[in-house]
Amino acid sequence: MELTLLGTGAPLGLPRPGCPCAVCALSRGERARAATSLLVDGALLLDLTPGAALAAARSGHSLVGVRQVLLTHPHDGPAVEMPAGLPTAGRVPDGRELTLISGHTVRAVPMDAPGTGYEVTSADGERLLYLPPGGAPAGLGDERREPYDMVVADVVGRPDGLARLRASGAVGAATDVVAVHLDHDAPVGGELDRRLAAAGARAVPDGTTLYVGEYHAVPEVPRRTLVTGGARSGKSVEAERRLETFPEVLYVATGGSREGDPEWAHRVGLHRERRPGSWRTAETCDLVPLLADDGPALLIDCLSLWLTDAMDRVGAWDDERWAGGGREELAARVAELVAAVRATSRTVVAVTNEVGSGVVPATAAGRRFRDELGRLNAAFGDECEQVVLVVAGQALVLRG
Repeated sequence: MELTLLGTGAPLGLPRPGCPCAVCALSRGERARAATSLLVDGALLLDLTPGAALAAARSGHSLVGVRQVLLTHPHDGPAVEMPAGLPTAGRVPDGRELTLISGHTVRAVPMDAPGTGYEVTSADGERLLYLPPGGAPAGLGDERREPYDMVVADVVGRPDGLARLRASGAVGAATDVVAVHLDHDAPVGGELDRRLAAAGARAVPDGTTLYVGEYHAVPEVPRRTLVTGGARSGKSVEAERRLETFPEVLYVATGGSREGDPEWAHRVGLHRERRPGSWRTAETCDLVPLLADDGPALLIDCLSLWLTDAMDRVGAWDDERWAGGGREELAARVAELVAAVRATSRTVVAVTNEVGSGVVPATAAGRRFRDELGRLNAAFGDECEQVVLVVAGQALVLRG
């Protein structure tokens, strides 16, 4: 099944008309994206957008052979002129199925937001799922589904939709996930590619032709990632973003709860509000057993609080206790954690803090913590396929 993406942007396109934002300013030339529209085997057009005929011609195709035009969502942009010879565009009621003269079967998939998704099956059995902007499949339930060969969806806007598809089996290890409906809330260039790769997805330029069912190397999601950065740099948001397309995640909060501290409770509340409702939370510093067990992906936030607890346990804040065996006890705890990360079979994203970039702590205990956190970060990072530094909300890949 041949699929040509005539456009890959949001309904208003990218850049948005008159928008002064940085993403729109950078979305020029090859980075510009027309509203998303798909041409399937030259016979089926999914979403009719302004300039569809010209976009098809630019990609070496024609709309002359189109026998069916289906819409996924109401069109709110500029008026669309129907190219001569095209059949009238329409939408299929949820659950209804069409068999086209071209041999394709199209089934309308219910959404949890206004719009209609379409499952397209070719005469040879290749299966494509195309979802509207801002939409995710509704009513998947617990029934297991066969993986699609390709899913074309709003990955940036609705990462939870991809998580649902993975949970149901509709997206498997070999499913080619292509992000469309890209708007100015998504980054551009290499940062977009990196973010999508972390979700096992990719983006392609307008006019790209893909072949559903053809082998494509699915982006490999790093199994162990360390995210480091300064205070309020955006490192926790970056870590959460890397797992938002996973069907299950265990959020390991090493800070625990602090009774009687309203400011801490407010911080914890903000973290919880950002997380998908399907994620579970464990408040613990006992990381080694979690890493040794099988289970869903782990998000550990953060290693600096784990180290604080470990130093508490060995009495590392006291100079005499530190010199009398505390140093060796802490080294053993760190070595045990690093060995557990090396051996784990789980997907792990861990957050830590960068310290010692200039300010020298005034106390021996403070300098000790700075030094030990630096050593822990280096040892933990050595066991990770990817290490990311977050500065001013921007993620810089140091490894991977």
